[in-house]
Amino acid sequence: MATFEKRGPYQIRAKVRRKGHRTVTKTFETMANARSWARDVESEMDHGTYTNIRVAEQTTLRTVLLRYHEEVFPRLANGGLGEKARLWRLMDELGELSLAVLESFHIAKYRDQRIKVGAAPQTVKHEIGLLNRVLKHCVMDWGIPLPRGIVTAQVRKPSLPSGRDRRLEEDEEKRLIEAAEKSKSRDIPAIIIIALETAARCGEIARMRWEHINLAKKTWHIPITKTKVPRTAPLSPKAIEILKNLPRRIDGRVWSLSSHSISQAFTRICRQAKIEGFHFHDLRHEATSRLFENPEFGIMEVATITGHQTLTMLKRYTHPRAEDLAAKMK
Repeated sequence: MATFEKRGPYQIRAKVRRKGHRTVTKTFETMANARSWARDVESEMDHGTYTNIRVAEQTTLRTVLLRYHEEVFPRLANGGLGEKARLWRLMDELGELSLAVLESFHIAKYRDQRIKVGAAPQTVKHEIGLLNRVLKHCVMDWGIPLPRGIVTAQVRKPSLPSGRDRRLEEDEEKRLIEAAEKSKSRDIPAIIIIALETAARCGEIARMRWEHINLAKKTWHIPITKTKVPRTAPLSPKAIEILKNLPRRIDGRVWSLSSHSISQAFTRICRQAKIEGFHFHDLRHEATSRLFENPEFGIMEVATITGHQTLTMLKRYTHPRAEDLAAKMK
C-alpha cells in the first residue's frame, strides 16, 4: 500500500510497497500529484507491467558509454579501436541525456545533424549501431530498465549510396604495378598483388604475421576481421610465390607498413600511374569480382574467401562486366 509523509512545508514523499517489488519512493510538491503517482504505480505492479526507472533517471548516457568502453571494448577486435571515435562523438552530442528521457527523436536529430555536416551515411549508421549495442547491454547485461525501450530500433537508418563499382580497366593493373615497383616502399608492390589474389581488406593485410601463414597448406589465417569472425583464406600460387620471396622480419610481421601507410602509398602510386578514382579498397572489389568470374568457384566458396557474412554485402563487392556477361549469352 502507499504511504505519504511531509518533507518540509512544500514537499510530500510517496512510498509504495508491494510484495515481490522493491519499495518505491518519489517526492512531489502536492498531495494530489503524490496520490495520483502512487495509484499508477500500484496498478502497474498489480498488472505486472511496472518498471522501476529510478536507475535510468539517475544514469546519463555518458556514464553507460564510458562503462561500455571500459568493460566491453577490451573484448572487441583490436581493443575496439575502430569504435572509439564513434563512442566519443556520441558522448559529446548525447552524453548529458539521462537514459529515462532518451527518445527516438534525439537519435533522429543526431542522425540529421551528422548528415548535414557531411558525415557519410555509412558512418552515421555505424554510430547509431554502436549506440544500439550499448542500450541493449544496459538492459540485458547491466539490469538497467529503459522506460522507452531500445529507442534506436525506432529510428530510420540513413539511406546508403550505391556501392562503388570501380574496377581496373585495360592496362591499369600493369601501370599500377610498374608505378609501385618504382615506389620508395619495397612492400607496396607485393601488397597490391596479395590484395588482388586474396580479396583481403587493407587492415587484414597490414596485420599479416608469419605465424598465421601456412605455405605447405597454402592458407592464411586471419584472426582479426571487420566482421569479428576469424577466417582462413586460401593462397593462390601467385600469392605463395610472392610470400616465399619475402625476407622474414624479426617481429613476425609480414609487412613494415600500417594500414594508413598502405593507403597513403597507394594514393601516391595511383597519381603517378595516372589512374583516377581508384582506392586501395577497390582492389577488394576487383578481386571479389574476379573470383565470381572464375567458373571453379561457387557463391559460398567466394564468401568463404572474402569473409562476407551476407549475400547482400557480397553483392555490393561484386561487379561483373557487361561485356563478359554478353559473351556468355548464346
